[in-house]
Amino acid sequence: MSKTKFAIGCLVQWFECDIIGEYVASLNDAIKEYDGQVIVDFTIVGNQDLEKCISKEQMDECIMKIESICNIGNVRYTDDLHTIADYRKGFNDDYCDQVDVLIWGESDALLPRMEFVILDQLHKSSLANNNPKYLAFFGTCKMWDDTWKQLEHPDFTDKPFFDKPEQFEPDHWWSLRYTMTKDEMNKINDRTDELDVQILPQHKFNGCGLVISSEVIKSGVNIPKSVFFVHEDSAFMWMTNKVLGNIPQYVIKNILLVHNRNHPNKRMFVKDERLDGTMNEKRRSNDWYVKANKMSEQNYINLFNPNYKSFTWEDVWK
Repeated sequence: MSKTKFAIGCLVQWFECDIIGEYVASLNDAIKEYDGQVIVDFTIVGNQDLEKCISKEQMDECIMKIESICNIGNVRYTDDLHTIADYRKGFNDDYCDQVDVLIWGESDALLPRMEFVILDQLHKSSLANNNPKYLAFFGTCKMWDDTWKQLEHPDFTDKPFFDKPEQFEPDHWWSLRYTMTKDEMNKINDRTDELDVQILPQHKFNGCGLVISSEVIKSGVNIPKSVFFVHEDSAFMWMTNKVLGNIPQYVIKNILLVHNRNHPNKRMFVKDERLDGTMNEKRRSNDWYVKANKMSEQNYINLFNPNYKSFTWEDVWK
């Protein structure tokens, strides 16, 4: 059987200029380990309808830095308002006919060095078991509640969850608030001798590093247009269940994919945004974010409500 063809895509907002290099470094490591085809896709967004840069000079520096780092694969630039939901919907459509497997990258992610090697084996095994339509996810860090334990890497599962800033200590490497390095991730993954691959009883995932067989998209599953901002991963999960039912979702439990969701450099040079706090607290200091988040969430919750009219960006502006 021939090698599995992959496409991995990542949206990069201008204010992510000081974080994207870590993602690209881990991606390059993973590509070097795999002797098959990996199509890399980036969209760089310079739009300032929402977040505004502190100066034009700084904005130019941000874009130049991102372009110098994201210099592999297919790279495009846009000044239009282009959200993660917009990007992932288009990525799925654009590449499902070109490759076997789609992967959602993310600017604050670190990819396992053996990602494509492992997923090549998984894809072939799933086909051999007559499951061409499937989802997959790698082990992740400590998450919010017990429903996420089925996705947590074993090294994280017995650790306490700290939600409040005052509970966090710099050596809490398992915490959502911790920013892990590529070397730390590799050290954890290098201890794995035999893969622990499980099938979940029902779907559970977030968008960071989600693996989708192209057959899922070809069957009509994608992010609904009404989910225009956030909750695109949950909406995709609902659509998968609606169209295809409970297709297999594999979890490679003992291989860690890092999601540095509170990376201190994730939102740089944003005008009038609070400088302290977590990434989410910074975003929520913007009134537009709170409104857009709520409207997109309501659209997601009411996806299958025939009496509900969806909000749009026009409603956010009003």
